This record gives sequence, structure tokens and C-alpha cells, in this order.
Amino acid sequence: MTFTFEAAVAERGFDVTLTVGPGETVAVMGPNGAGKSTLLSVIAGLLRPDSGRAELSGKALFDFSPGRSTWTPPHQRGTALLAQEPLLFPHLNALENVAFGPRSTGATMQQAKSEAARWLAEVEAQDLHERRPAELSGGQAQRVAVARALAADPALLLLDEPMAALDIHSAPLLRRLLKRVLTDRPAIIITHDVLDALMLADRVVILEKGRISEEGPTREVLERPRSKFAAGLAGLNLIPGNLTARGLETADGQTISGHVEDPSYAGGDLAAVAVFPPSAVSVFLDNAHGSPRNYFEVTITDLEPHGDLIRVRAGGLAADITPAASADLGLVPGLPVHFVVKAMAVAIYRA
Repeated sequence: MTFTFEAAVAERGFDVTLTVGPGETVAVMGPNGAGKSTLLSVIAGLLRPDSGRAELSGKALFDFSPGRSTWTPPHQRGTALLAQEPLLFPHLNALENVAFGPRSTGATMQQAKSEAARWLAEVEAQDLHERRPAELSGGQAQRVAVARALAADPALLLLDEPMAALDIHSAPLLRRLLKRVLTDRPAIIITHDVLDALMLADRVVILEKGRISEEGPTREVLERPRSKFAAGLAGLNLIPGNLTARGLETADGQTISGHVEDPSYAGGDLAAVAVFPPSAVSVFLDNAHGSPRNYFEVTITDLEPHGDLIRVRAGGLAADITPAASADLGLVPGLPVHFVVKAMAVAIYRA
């Protein structure tokens, strides 16, 4: 089952083209306001786009290409939406909630309850049959919601930050459960958690300002980010620019030295990025000298705990140093400092 999607919503500055292959789980990530909710709303049939076309397993969900106006209502699309909140019917017990999907597609009550019992067992909620939503914990309710979504046998499962409302004990359990039930099932998951992407997704799509800024296999995007947002998820510093014979030239004319992925690319007009971890950054009150290094004159904006270290944020960059070093330098927000990075710690590759 393949899902193809192309849609624009002018009022929201949204213009996205996306494909989900058979059995593929795609994680969509991006900052607030990037268009993630718009994407799910258009796919689920809750929002009409201005133009575009979407097709799921050969069936047009909508088609607003020139000369056409096709719109399939939400309940006939073959999609199921799992939201942050379980949204279970309060007057039905768990078994009846899950049976709702099969019943709505024409199954008899006996068939629907049998299917519901199977899915409740699949999500390890077989002991919750008779409980109503008010009697369920957050994690239990979300498991029942997963069963309800899957019992409808959707051709495409849509998950909108399903772990967001769960506590630190329930979230890992649901994540493991989803990893199992999403195997070989087409799905799109909206998430802010890099762990969700790593555990659940085959591919990551980075959405920014209503456009896809980056996409690729999950580990590849996180290990070799090409956008500021993906670099932030991976905990890396990223500086955009153009490749030259000397390295990466930034918009303000600074040249950054590092390991160039393929020197044959250097031409001065090829977009590239310089990437390095905060652990590779040293902080000085003035210029340091020695082996080939990159210098950045910055002003500290924040200091925050980062494991056993202090993360120093400044000028869109970050450095990880020991608490002792921070105290010795007298680091405080507003202090101008030099971030210094050895060239050998910087990777430069095409954007």
C-alpha cells in the first residue's frame, strides 16, 4: 500500500509533497508552527487544501488538480488518527470502544467484539475489557486507543504525538508496543521526541515553515543533519554556507576549516554545512593559538546543565564544558567569549 500526497494551503504557507511506501513508518518532525498539524488534518480529511492530490492504495483521497474537484469524506478514507489524548467514548467500556471501528464498517456485534478482544490482547490490555475510560490510567487509555485505531484496519495510521500526554513510566511501554504493532504497517507519526523517530520510524521528514527542509533514513538525518532543526535534534552545531577551495564560507564572509567530504565539490556556489558537536568546542575569554582552529566571537545567552557538564549557548552555537571550567572563566549570560573548534573536529558536506 503506497500513499502519495501533494497539497498546498495558501493561508498557512503550507506546500508539501510526501510519499509513504508499503509498510513504511515516517516520522514528521519540526518546530511549533511548522505545519505538522496541517499535514495530518489534510490527510485525515479535516481540512481542505487549495490544490493538490492524495492517493492511498490507488484510491484518491482528494484531487484538486486543474479541472478536478474530488473529495473523499474522512470516514471513507481508510485512515485512522491516534491523537495525543485517547478521546475514548466515555459511555462505552474498553471492549465497546475498540469494537466501534469494525461495527462502523458493517461487522456484526459478535464479529466486532471478537476483533476488539483480539486487538486489546495485542496491546496487552486484555484485562481492561469492562472498564470505562474514567477507570483507566493515561497509559491504559492510550493502549485502548491504539487498539481502537488498529481494529478499524486502516490503510494508513496517523499518530499525532501519541506519547506527549503520558508520564515517564507509561511512555516507554507505549513506545515498545507501537514498535511491534507498526511493523509492516504504513504510518505517519508526528513527534518532538528523537527517541520516537529512532525507535519507530524508517524515515524522518523535517518540516519547517510549511515546507520539507530535509528528509531521509532516520539515522542518516540524525548523524548527518543538513538543517538547523535536525542538527538541534541530534545535539550538533550546524553552520550553513558555500563550499570553496579553503573550506566553508559563511554568509558573513567567515571561512570555516574542516574535513570536506569531497573536495571535488568545491566551487564557491554549492550549498554546504559545517557540523561539529558541542563537546568539540572550547571556550576562551580571548583568542587561543595552536593547531588549525576555527574561531567564533559570540556572546553567551544561556548556561544549562547537560549531564555532568555545562552547556554554554551563544550565537546559535553550543559548547559543553565542565562546571569547574565554567566557574574558572566566570561565565555568565551576556559575557562575550571565543568559541574555538579544531578543524579536525568539523565535518563539511553538501546541504
